[in-house]
Amino acid sequence: MTTKSDIAVEVIDLSKHYGSVAALRSVSLRIASGEYFVLLGPSGGGKTTLLRLIGGFLKPTAGKILLHGVDVSDLPPNKRPTSMVFQSYALFPHMNVERNVGYGLRLRRMKQGDIRDKVNAILQLVGMNGLNKRKPHELSGGQQQRVQLARALVLDSDILLLDEPLAALDAKLRKDMCLELKHIQEQVGITFLHVTHNQEEAMTVADHIAIIADGDLVESATPRDIYLNPRARFTAEFIGENNLLHGRIASSDRDESSIDLGHARVRIANTGKAVENGAEVSLSIPSEKLFLADDTGDNMECLPAIFVERLFLGLTINDRVRLDDGTDLQIRGLASVTTAVPSAGEQVTVAWKRGDARLHTF
Repeated sequence: MTTKSDIAVEVIDLSKHYGSVAALRSVSLRIASGEYFVLLGPSGGGKTTLLRLIGGFLKPTAGKILLHGVDVSDLPPNKRPTSMVFQSYALFPHMNVERNVGYGLRLRRMKQGDIRDKVNAILQLVGMNGLNKRKPHELSGGQQQRVQLARALVLDSDILLLDEPLAALDAKLRKDMCLELKHIQEQVGITFLHVTHNQEEAMTVADHIAIIADGDLVESATPRDIYLNPRARFTAEFIGENNLLHGRIASSDRDESSIDLGHARVRIANTGKAVENGAEVSLSIPSEKLFLADDTGDNMECLPAIFVERLFLGLTINDRVRLDDGTDLQIRGLASVTTAVPSAGEQVTVAWKRGDARLHTF
């Protein structure tokens, strides 16, 4: 059971308005101490606004911010137990690595010997030992980001706020730094709150993910549940590569619903709750759960389709098929699994296991 002392960050009905524009609307969430928590969503959805409110760089229009149970809603950044890692490296170009990292400690008037020891220890932690005397322009992008991370960690704040920290890095370096961030967080044991729009980045580092879009908290869960069991239709559209079918409930009981797609009917297993007949719904099916089938079993659903094309993507292949109503579905599989390629325009059957689909109501 989680107690108040286990909660590092709690926001209650937090809102931020700019005139008539709502950047954030009545968001409430709790982040456990020592957790790697990610705010994930599309650009302009309110993720960075929420992060900056927690850090004290913005003042809320309404609601409360509690850090370790203390209301800090009206406190400036330097009065909160937080440190910030910005998207831009924000390093002092005239200072070497050692002086950049130790800058905050010098402001605290710490003794030079103690500063040197702390800086050396934190540079060792982030893999930058031996580069103390280099200037920012002598470092790669990844190294500069490590210096900024070290400058935040050296202050011994127990909540680290990261605003798109890997956005400026190339794809390979981003993957490497994701793993580094997770390992560093596990070593220092403090709470990380990380903003990103990159799904792979979020899945790599997060213990818990909150989906933020259009100023709202859409849903919050573990990476596994967010990917495999999205509750909200927006999450199903945003996370992974889900195919969405739209229709209405033709019949429903506690065990199963029948969905009228207009051009066909399919069934889905319910989770113990019947859905009202006639209700507008969406059905989401991950692309990796779809396949082309010659025949299907009792627990399968299938639809006739026209084969459009196959794309070779290296590790995977991506087949595109078109349903009778014009809806395109994506089918993803391993390229190493040899399958015959249908001709463009050929009639095929697309199928999935009934339990692999998720129902989303409006």
